[in-house]
Amino acid sequence: MGILLKKPEHVAGSAAPAIIIGLFVAFGGILFGYDTGTIGGILAMPYWRNTFSTGYINPKDGKLDVTSSQSSEIVSLLSAGTFFGALGAAPMADILGRRMGMIASTGVFTLGVILQTAATAIPLFVAGRFFAGFGVGLISAIIPLYQSETAPKWIRGAVVGCYQLAITIGLLIAAIVDNATKDRNDTGSYRIPIAVQFAWGIILVVGMLILPETPRYFIKEGKNEKAAKSLSRLRRLDVDHPALIEELAEIQANHEYEMSLGKSSYIDCFKGTIGKRLATGCLLQALQQLTGVNFIFYYGTSFFTNSGITNGFIVTVITNVVNVCSTFPGLYLVEKWGRRPLLLFGAIGMFVCQMIIASVGTALPGSQVANKVLIAFVCVYIYFFASSWGPVAWVVTGELFPLKARAKCLSMTTASNWLLNWAIAYSTPYMVNDGPGNANLQSKVFFVWGGFCLICALFVWSLIYETKGLSLEQVDELYGKCTKAWKSQGFRPTISFAEVQEVRGSVSGAGRHMSLADIEGEAGRKKSMAPVDNGAFVGNEKAAYEV
Repeated sequence: MGILLKKPEHVAGSAAPAIIIGLFVAFGGILFGYDTGTIGGILAMPYWRNTFSTGYINPKDGKLDVTSSQSSEIVSLLSAGTFFGALGAAPMADILGRRMGMIASTGVFTLGVILQTAATAIPLFVAGRFFAGFGVGLISAIIPLYQSETAPKWIRGAVVGCYQLAITIGLLIAAIVDNATKDRNDTGSYRIPIAVQFAWGIILVVGMLILPETPRYFIKEGKNEKAAKSLSRLRRLDVDHPALIEELAEIQANHEYEMSLGKSSYIDCFKGTIGKRLATGCLLQALQQLTGVNFIFYYGTSFFTNSGITNGFIVTVITNVVNVCSTFPGLYLVEKWGRRPLLLFGAIGMFVCQMIIASVGTALPGSQVANKVLIAFVCVYIYFFASSWGPVAWVVTGELFPLKARAKCLSMTTASNWLLNWAIAYSTPYMVNDGPGNANLQSKVFFVWGGFCLICALFVWSLIYETKGLSLEQVDELYGKCTKAWKSQGFRPTISFAEVQEVRGSVSGAGRHMSLADIEGEAGRKKSMAPVDNGAFVGNEKAAYEV
């Protein structure tokens, strides 16, 4: 199989333009990661606490602070905004297009950054958090959509996974900037980290003005000439090159086949095989959050400090460095090992780490040994997450859906991620902190996350299909023929959708109700009867289709 990721020899053209474009679009993940990562450090800054406090005194240090409910409101309003933003991404991406949708989303995000930078009290700060969140929600659904529709199938997982890498880089930059400004005794302590986000927005908008729209969006809109030009630019092939014509014909035939089976309304997304895929995508994104990773990145600084660790800011920087570095093995393994094995590996590894952290922290609260174990196994836990569930959740959801419903379904799976993100952001202070009305779980909260990691492993085994090496159109064939997820690793595509449309057309009205297996049998029969140049007939062969 080889160690390096190489373009298959039979694939024409160059993959470089599509890969470079996909990597640049992933830059939008920095907006996502930086915005979610910066708030944890800001909440712990002395000047911010003094400025935004409404009079509450933190009993741990005797200084002004915000209450648990105010902290929950500030952190969770971003997630509430992202939830609604993700749901709004589908109409925006379908009406404006994937490219213009990202540009408009960045404008909404920038409005939120302006409000947060100007704020000196909680109400305006919270409003800014909501609008920034709305923009991030829009971006977080459209970016994997754009990447999956432009990347070559043999490296699509690594390209889409780079979105998660960009998120981790954003989190790391946020931790570094927070640590650099935390001791300033002026508004710059929190305004500088917030205002840095203007740079991310400008870079993304300028780049998207240059990049092409996706060919699959043009096919969906019936603009075949523009689709050919877009695909030509992505594959670096002439518009009349046979390989490009073949790939474009397959995308178009698949879309026509899906449209012939039914409409693409929101209600239709919950029916049949699309409904099964939607449930899989929503559960995958929800469980990604329930692994507890954002507990570390939202409240890590405060949690480490309250656990007796001297400099919670430095530990947060360390965990973010681990997060970035650990994502690289995931980008490689998602193509070499596959989606299912990598997700199972990550779930089991996270479960073990969570149990160790919770057990030691509960048995030896506040001790130096417990603190060292906490830091060490939080880092190991982050390794397992960042190399598996971090990037692969975005990869799988980007591959699951047919073109007619892709934007709608992706927006709903992303919204499920943000809904759980909001629930965790809102409930965590009540779960972890002490005081009236709080559960005061402290390290015992890792038992909760560990339990969900075990559920993650069972979910992957029973519901996640292996899509490594398949084109987006071949994923439709996978779900049409393979009924059990654990049997999907042996699947090989055996028919193109161009053949599907030809068979359906040749059998008149009956073809509309034929299954893919029936159509494949009919195509095989036709091939067995097809004459060759010397007047003989070819055998009934089924050759795997390759784009």
